Amino acid sequence: MSPTDQLDARSCVLLRLGERRFALAAEQIAELVAPSRVFRFAHRTTKIDGVIIRRGRVVPVCDLAERLTGKKLTYRRFYLVATQRRGATLDWVAVPVSGECELITADLTPAGESDSPHVAAWLSHDGEVIEVLNLDALMPHPGNPAALTESAVPEAHA
Repeated sequence: MSPTDQLDARSCVLLRLGERRFALAAEQIAELVAPSRVFRFAHRTTKIDGVIIRRGRVVPVCDLAERLTGKKLTYRRFYLVATQRRGATLDWVAVPVSGECELITADLTPAGESDSPHVAAWLSHDGEVIEVLNLDALMPHPGNPAALTESAVPEAHA
């Protein structure tokens, strides 16, 4: 199989977390919203910062920056509201981003067996190789108890 046979052209949204860029498949994005008040409350899920209210829905806020880059975001420019299918339910999750988001179409290379579980694929854009994120591996939910614990932190890549 040639390398071009492995490529899959897809629409993706590029997002910035600190100094690094990542991507999500465009079909996973519900909307991009300005930062709003985060409601914090006592809970046992360390991966959730709090919740925002969006379109009458309670949306958990999950800051992925520390898990992916090793540094917390000091500035939140937008929330990228992504969707995840859990059985018959479509859940929303808000991911804080620190810079502009960009919709692109790129050829995706599938993740290999040696890649971290949070990498769904790879893409190349403007001379940069970018990880396309697998939200199921990063987001806490009952079907993924490993994502709820600190030991499930994917290693950051330079």
